[in-house]
Amino acid sequence: MGTGIISFGLVNIPVKVFSATESSGKISFNQLHAEKKTRLKQQMFDPETGEIVPRDKIVKGYEYTKDHYLVIDDAELEKLELATSRSMNITEFVPLAQVDPLFFDSGYYLGPDKGAERAYALLAAALADAQYAAVAQYVARGKQQLVLFRPLEGAIVMQQLRYADEVKGLSEIPIPEAVVTDAELALARQFIGALARPTFDIRQYKDEYREKLRALLDAKVKGEAVELTPAPEPTARVVDLMEALKASLARSAPPASAEAAPADAVRKPPKRAPASDEVSARPKKRARG
Repeated sequence: MGTGIISFGLVNIPVKVFSATESSGKISFNQLHAEKKTRLKQQMFDPETGEIVPRDKIVKGYEYTKDHYLVIDDAELEKLELATSRSMNITEFVPLAQVDPLFFDSGYYLGPDKGAERAYALLAAALADAQYAAVAQYVARGKQQLVLFRPLEGAIVMQQLRYADEVKGLSEIPIPEAVVTDAELALARQFIGALARPTFDIRQYKDEYREKLRALLDAKVKGEAVELTPAPEPTARVVDLMEALKASLARSAPPASAEAAPADAVRKPPKRAPASDEVSARPKKRARG
């Protein structure tokens, strides 16, 4: 996708940037005329005259007051980028666990450019050994990008980050206080333990909706009739929390092994919980199916 230079101290590492995502499985639709079935095209037009404006007549404008614009051309923006460092300057090293994934945006693979193999390998090994990530900034696409370099199996991943002012504060979200009892927490631990796994394997998850959509389109192309049965809508009614947890636990699958469940998730309920609650918190024999 492009190239860059990672800089820290007096060390410069030329790198190549590669896309880390795959969009080949995405199903896209075009906008058509409802009756003629011809594909529609979007065009820019002058709302005062209705005149269609060609691309070479379109410029960028900044609205500094209502209906008053300051025109700025691409050459000025290019000069602005050149006036700011385009190298990926590492500003600090931080524990990866300290960076909330809420700030993560798109991710890219980095590979060493010619002659930078040893320096690249050293940075990847040092990050992995220290279990730290590197924070850096550089200018591209009309913005000063904030990124995180993290190690992955001997390589380096560049994780695009959002700035703090691009993420809403949690204080903006109304979350009323609620009291959780010891018995409820003990039952929730058992439910977590029943579904706990020691590792996360994302390959077990598939986009079932996309697969059904592809089957639907294939059938319609062949002229076959397709019957779709709507899934039952989830209800939002308030239920007894303890009974809901018990029912959820009864339906959950048993852990793959005793080692699969984390220690905190399967430890016994707190002794201070009432005996009657502790007995009721124990799962009954799981129903099949």
